[in-house]
Amino acid sequence: MTLDGKSPSGPLAAKWDKHKFDLKLVNPANKRKFEVLVVGSGLAGASAAASLAELGYKVKCFCFQDSPRRAHSIAAQGGINAAKNYPNDGDSVYRLFYDTIKGGDFRAREANVYRLAQVSGSIIDQCVAQGVPFAREYGGLLANRSFGGAQVSRTFYARGQTGQQLLLGAYQALSRQIGLGTVQMFPRTEMLDLVVIDGQAKGIVVRDLVTGEISSHAGDAVVLATGGYGNVFFLSTNAKGCNVTATWRAYKKGAFFANPCYTQIHPTCIPVSGEHQSKLTLMSESLRNDGRVWAPKRKEDCAQPVSSIPESERDYFLERKYPSFGNLAPRDISSRSAKEVCDEGRGVGPGGLGVYLDFADAIKRLGLNVVRERYGNLFDMYEKITGENAYERPMRIYPAVHYTMGGTWVDYNLMSTLPGLFVLGEANFSDHGANRLGASALMQGLADGYFVLPYTIGNYFASTKPVKAPTSHPEFKKVEENIRLFTTKLLSIKGKRTPTSLHRELGKLLWEKCGMARTEAGLKEALRRIPELRDEFWKNVNVTAENGELNQALEYAGRVADFMEFAELLCLDALQRRESCGGHFREEFQTPDGEARRDDENFSFVAAWEYQGSDKAPVMHQEPLVYEEVHMSTRSYK
Repeated sequence: MTLDGKSPSGPLAAKWDKHKFDLKLVNPANKRKFEVLVVGSGLAGASAAASLAELGYKVKCFCFQDSPRRAHSIAAQGGINAAKNYPNDGDSVYRLFYDTIKGGDFRAREANVYRLAQVSGSIIDQCVAQGVPFAREYGGLLANRSFGGAQVSRTFYARGQTGQQLLLGAYQALSRQIGLGTVQMFPRTEMLDLVVIDGQAKGIVVRDLVTGEISSHAGDAVVLATGGYGNVFFLSTNAKGCNVTATWRAYKKGAFFANPCYTQIHPTCIPVSGEHQSKLTLMSESLRNDGRVWAPKRKEDCAQPVSSIPESERDYFLERKYPSFGNLAPRDISSRSAKEVCDEGRGVGPGGLGVYLDFADAIKRLGLNVVRERYGNLFDMYEKITGENAYERPMRIYPAVHYTMGGTWVDYNLMSTLPGLFVLGEANFSDHGANRLGASALMQGLADGYFVLPYTIGNYFASTKPVKAPTSHPEFKKVEENIRLFTTKLLSIKGKRTPTSLHRELGKLLWEKCGMARTEAGLKEALRRIPELRDEFWKNVNVTAENGELNQALEYAGRVADFMEFAELLCLDALQRRESCGGHFREEFQTPDGEARRDDENFSFVAAWEYQGSDKAPVMHQEPLVYEEVHMSTRSYK
């Protein structure tokens, strides 16, 4: 089966405008007849729910946090890209499009990426109108800074709190609709399964996380905006609650899962401090605008005080290897370079797992107050966690799992292989290819929610004969019963291991065998070990407390159970992709100087996996990646 991404015909720059005109519309009076279920209230979910309600649709929005304000989008720090060209330094829609395609190592769908660049400017206008307090220049214009993978300044920011401020903008738009009664909000509610009737997504089954009650909700379409699966590695920069459950259970109902092996390792994280740690903390990529990354040239100097290592004995390895981009080389390249240095024995800090991010030159050039104004909250966060003052000595950083480019397969309309199931933001695979450039996640989430889905979902409603399926339909009752059986099974095992210990073991296995670097032997070893670990989970997990009440151990165990299954697909996808591209680095496929070596002849496709059942291997389908506008070239930042 060859998948059709439904990219419109015609010139690239005209595709989206032509497509919008060709889409069927739903008149205002008829919009009130359709109900949309939006799962997730981060940037993608909140913007979609608010926009659809503003158009007149009835919307239910679900989140497992106690408030939409606490969605993980709030953790994004550095900024959001847009092709406004305010600094007048040569940016354009086409340059943003090309940088994003190139940053993704030519493994993204061309039409989607161009559309993303096209609507980027409108996102900034929308957010400014909502009152998002972007940083401004002295004359009042919005400020921009640089981010990795670009040679222009196109990143809009609000100090190191950009995600929080953008989420508050989307949240106020959502709150307005809640106040008007057009959105019904369900906080502390987790989606547990998708309900499919006559081949169409028609509802969800959820658990009230306070009371434990299982209930069903019917709708004319379901929108998943549930984020990524990075926590399968246990240690990541994601919030502890982030999980794969919604998209994984949709996969088991027929929604193909695309490119799971494309996981992003962020180069600028606070290093692991010990086995007790349950998550990692990101230091924004924006710090690499003014911070210089280095390690000692000599192994003997690694334990020495920083002040005792002279300039001549410091290796500014990103500046040395990538002179055109320097410290703003893309994340995948920067991460592998840091790992390479540490593998050589030149890492600093506990276990030698760290390199320096040094602001001494910036403070000398700009003054302490300017650096504090730009990044103060990030320096404060670093000091609270490490006890070190980064104004006086360099930060220590090391790569960590951060973002996932893979996700549910969607077409140009953001619809999955299940009619009526739309997937937005990090939960889908669509816009970043094999590697995401910094400050593009917020751009994609808001583009999907504010400017894409409101057009494309109407076309689905106008093109499909409406079939109403109330929650009394037998399929809802069947799904509810399956969830109760699943819950009963988890609670009945009464083993000796906590879900956390099993999750940690799975994460360590994946980090070692399917992390920054992968090999055929390592992946095969992981594929042998994961089923054994899954069996151990179902024989020996211990989930405390009872059903029918607040039970965070139960909800966590359910998410770990899904990670145990998903991990196998992640490694299977990495094994079949016999090339290196972006965040997927197979050691067997690299250039003589250690860079990723793609195989465009055999692997220029999206790998989309179809579930066949718990006892059968999934089937891989391919969506060919055809480039009409750009020429696939060897990615170089030197």
